[in-house]
Amino acid sequence: MRRSSSWIGLVAAFAALAALSLPPLGAQSSPGADAEYLLKAYDTYRSMAESSPYRALPWQYLGPTNISGRATDVAVADRGESRRIYAAYATGGVWKTDDNGKTWQAVFEHHASTSIGDIAVAPSDPDIVWVGTGEANLFRASMPGTGIYKSTDGARTFTQSGLTDTHTISRIVVHPTNADIVYVASTGHAWTDNETRGVFRTTDGGRTWSKVLYRSPRTGAVDLVMDPSDPDTLYASMWQRIRRKWSDPRVEPGYDESGILKTTDGGATWSEVDEGLPAARFRGRTGIDISQSNPKVLYAFVDNYDEGRPPRENERDAYGRPITESRIKAAEIYRTDDGAKTWRKVSPSVSDDAKVTAQNAEFMSGHSGTYGWVFGQIRVDPTDPDTIYSMGLRLHASRDAGTTFSQLRGMHVDHHGLWIDPENPQILYNANDGGFYWSEDAGKTWQFAASVAGAQFYNVALDTSTPVRAYGSIQDHGSYRGRIDLGRGRDRIPAVEWERTAGGEGSHHAVDPRNPDIVYSHGFYGNFTREDLARRGARGEGRGGGRGRGPRPGVTNIRPQVEGEELRAQWMAPIVVSPHDPDTIYAGYQYVFRSTKRGEAWERISPDLTENDSDQMLLRSSNAIPYQTITALAESPRARGLIYAGTDDGKLHVTRDAGKTWTELTPNVPSRRWYSRVVPSRHDEATVYVAQRGREDDDFGVYVYQSRDYGKTFTSLAANLPAGPVNVVREDPSSADTLYAGTDFGAFITNDGGASWQVLGGGLPSTQVSDLQYHARDNIIVIATYGRGMYAMDALLLKEP
Repeated sequence: MRRSSSWIGLVAAFAALAALSLPPLGAQSSPGADAEYLLKAYDTYRSMAESSPYRALPWQYLGPTNISGRATDVAVADRGESRRIYAAYATGGVWKTDDNGKTWQAVFEHHASTSIGDIAVAPSDPDIVWVGTGEANLFRASMPGTGIYKSTDGARTFTQSGLTDTHTISRIVVHPTNADIVYVASTGHAWTDNETRGVFRTTDGGRTWSKVLYRSPRTGAVDLVMDPSDPDTLYASMWQRIRRKWSDPRVEPGYDESGILKTTDGGATWSEVDEGLPAARFRGRTGIDISQSNPKVLYAFVDNYDEGRPPRENERDAYGRPITESRIKAAEIYRTDDGAKTWRKVSPSVSDDAKVTAQNAEFMSGHSGTYGWVFGQIRVDPTDPDTIYSMGLRLHASRDAGTTFSQLRGMHVDHHGLWIDPENPQILYNANDGGFYWSEDAGKTWQFAASVAGAQFYNVALDTSTPVRAYGSIQDHGSYRGRIDLGRGRDRIPAVEWERTAGGEGSHHAVDPRNPDIVYSHGFYGNFTREDLARRGARGEGRGGGRGRGPRPGVTNIRPQVEGEELRAQWMAPIVVSPHDPDTIYAGYQYVFRSTKRGEAWERISPDLTENDSDQMLLRSSNAIPYQTITALAESPRARGLIYAGTDDGKLHVTRDAGKTWTELTPNVPSRRWYSRVVPSRHDEATVYVAQRGREDDDFGVYVYQSRDYGKTFTSLAANLPAGPVNVVREDPSSADTLYAGTDFGAFITNDGGASWQVLGGGLPSTQVSDLQYHARDNIIVIATYGRGMYAMDALLLKEP
């Protein structure tokens, strides 16, 4: 994660990383790396959906009705006494309400990307709405955008209006009187260097764009504000960054391009205005805002990478891992009273004198946790330049220009957007990881739009209970389960509230087929649990946290150990209950582990199945994300001990003797990408299917293969699938020629073994299908989506003549 500061000690490691090419070893170049490819592919997808023989089959929403997804921004269109609120979601599109939050309607859900970075309404015309696709917060699961979209009819219709290859849009600023003049800030591609970064301007309503501020292929604009008294004066915050598979985006050695720039001529020329800010080599993500009542006053919220306090004894990060390095100074707030000629730090720090309380200093140190690159949002009260709001893990207010802060309570954590009513600053609209919240009393109390957008599910597992229950882990909420009730009829499955279950925010689940109260979870970089849900009962529906800390009744937590070696496990680490013996459990790290005692004891049954390249592993470092790990693991349902394992660095292995010997299959697969699924056939012992995703390479190629000879050769099943990533592939339990696939566009079916694909079902919004399961007993197909919750389909309808 991110504390840094044996920061100086990591210079050599990062220098080595910077010399590496970004694609994984052996990766092939894909024509899908350009977002123009994705736009064309989406047009193909829509044509396929309209002509699909399955278009009349409905997807039925399962919920959760009590959980929303990550919201990124808020915009407001006022017409006299009427108000429309727009809420933008990280992967759930854009929604509107015309009745102050009582009811909501999706207005942007059928486009090539429904990942939203920012939304803006033209001040001079409330019917003009701009939507910037591509979330700029750069979570590992963030999805790329396909440019900027414009509506001139109050969000009834949208037209793609350029900037296609930005991938992320962090801010849209519209001229106050001329709606044709618009400025857009983009941080660019998440995982690769690219030229489409910086500040862009249109003067003809989006027909053409010019890049008015640019620094380099790794430095983009993360924030942008306009002087309310002079629309030719703007301030831009530049951020030098890239995501790596083994590290969050952060300041690396040699970075010196992050900072704040100012233009007074509408973007024709820019000058640096950094005096008083931390040195460029320490500047991470920086958010800015300008006072509407005194435009000479601006605030900058800086993620400062200079060395801070040392770790405390036994201090751990949010995932229970020991913190062994000094923290960085992290969240700091600066103010200017002279239009950014000079800045001064106004927030307290540990090193300040005694008049600053230790409590306030420590507050800033932990303001953004270890995720300063996710936040960086600050707002100034439109009527009072001394009242500001800062967004991090919590939403905070300061009434004394940043000297002291109070925490606003009553909403979900992890805050990304705030709109303050310019006529009545008591009214606040907030966007956070739990969705959209609003307050009418300056944050004393909050209301929640529970039914808007949907949960960001990473996965789905099904149990054997009656009615069947679906399990999944939800971004920043934890693991939940919900009933799929067929009692009202197979065409009237109700959407329901879901309850907390075993596991945490990032967890795979496996349910004992003999007893559906026994649930295994594996995730959070290798935290394994076996939980007896009958012993602990439901833990409530809550909306916060979700990391499942602390002991609970009925929980066994035994992590495999290798003496003298640190185990590596992905965020979503695989866990498998053997289809031949429910007491046998497999878990994936860089090794495959097996327990024949339901997780009570483990044995290692494989060598390291990854590349094991030390240059791509910042082990024991605060910068580390476990990488070179097993991400896909499965045992054949037809042959005990026939096990396949795929890794995040694109390696594939098989054992046919329960781990005694392993054969590498990597050279036999045409592409080298992150393995999202390995699926041994239930119909033929020698057949296996594999799916790969190129998301971590900014790659939209289609990678799905079949082998009929235990992996000796592989044949592509991409056929007419319009684009990837392919997140999941599954077999039909009764037909070897029928397969299902989930991509970032939706769900697909083939009845000819992958020779041709059709869009499966109708009415599904454009959304990432992150997982798919077929419940053979009930003949129900369930998909997990990353941004719109879960859906079910009556599979019996697929078999009707």
